[in-house]
Amino acid sequence: MAYNNDNAQAFRSDYRAAIHRLYNPWLHAAFVLAYGLLCIGWLGSTLEAVAPWQWLLVPATLVFFSWGEYQVHKRLGHNKTRFGKLFYKRHTGDHHSFFVETLMPYETARDWRVILFPAWLIVLYSLPLFAAWWLLSHLDGNLAALFAGSMLLGYMSYEVVHACEHLPDRHPVSRLPWIRQMRRLHALHHRRELMHSCNFGIVHPLMDWLHGTLHWEPEAIHQQNRQQHRIRIARPAACVLEYAAAPSHWPQWHPSSLHIYGREGALLAGERFEEDIHAGGRAGHLRWDVLDYQPAQRWQASAQGDHGLHLLLSYECVAVEGGCEFVRTLEYGFAGWPMRLANGLFMRRRIERESQASMQALHDVLART
Repeated sequence: MAYNNDNAQAFRSDYRAAIHRLYNPWLHAAFVLAYGLLCIGWLGSTLEAVAPWQWLLVPATLVFFSWGEYQVHKRLGHNKTRFGKLFYKRHTGDHHSFFVETLMPYETARDWRVILFPAWLIVLYSLPLFAAWWLLSHLDGNLAALFAGSMLLGYMSYEVVHACEHLPDRHPVSRLPWIRQMRRLHALHHRRELMHSCNFGIVHPLMDWLHGTLHWEPEAIHQQNRQQHRIRIARPAACVLEYAAAPSHWPQWHPSSLHIYGREGALLAGERFEEDIHAGGRAGHLRWDVLDYQPAQRWQASAQGDHGLHLLLSYECVAVEGGCEFVRTLEYGFAGWPMRLANGLFMRRRIERESQASMQALHDVLART
């Protein structure tokens, strides 16, 4: 049986229930950062008149750390051995059960428990580094400090970038170019059939490229941007969804919709319609395909537009006391980089504002009917 989001959600519930009530995720993260920075700062304070060629040890050491991280991740994290059985259980058993390709973001800060290494591990990791620093300092104090400090920097980079790879999709850091690419590689690593063979690098893909384990697939275009809005409406779920699932009504409540070409009423799966829009400051034309309609529950449609625009639109209704909660989820993206750049610079924020305005407009329209 395939391991899916439902399995992962069930595992998350059990895992969270087992976390000690005194666990503090902020203290966990703060200790790792503070300890690492203090150690690096102290090692840096021992440097004296560093020669330009000595600084080359920093990138060389980071590459060495990356090689070590790759080997540990692949050979111990994804292969059960007597020496690494606890790490295997925590990594493949817990981390890869908690996060799957289609469910990568953490949901609460307490989920950091399954993302970050145990807080004590950075202390244990630093002990042999300080021993190496002490031995190397008898030969060259600068090289000793640069090596030990860079190894600690590699550890902290792993922790920070790995945490970024599990950030919520809408977090601004998630959209940074390098982080976005590494998030995609890491999501592919969490695909069940790929996790034991591909994308073991966390901070960068160099070692995967050198070892032939790098696997890349572009994101589905509609997943480039995702916006979700909710509003409570004092009407039955069936009435709300039947109204919203009728595109002929859209110009009455969505500020981006100008004109609909299609039949009246709620559209069923398999039906098609077209729409003139003015969204994000640009005019356009969309060709829609209705994918799903479950009365009182869910309606979904996909569209293609100008400039390689692809959209996936979902409406969901959840019954609550006194009415329902209406959830609108929009996923969209562009095939070409010029429009992706324009979207990132100004269109995304306008579309977000228009989507928020549409929810209030829908609420007001239904309140009057």
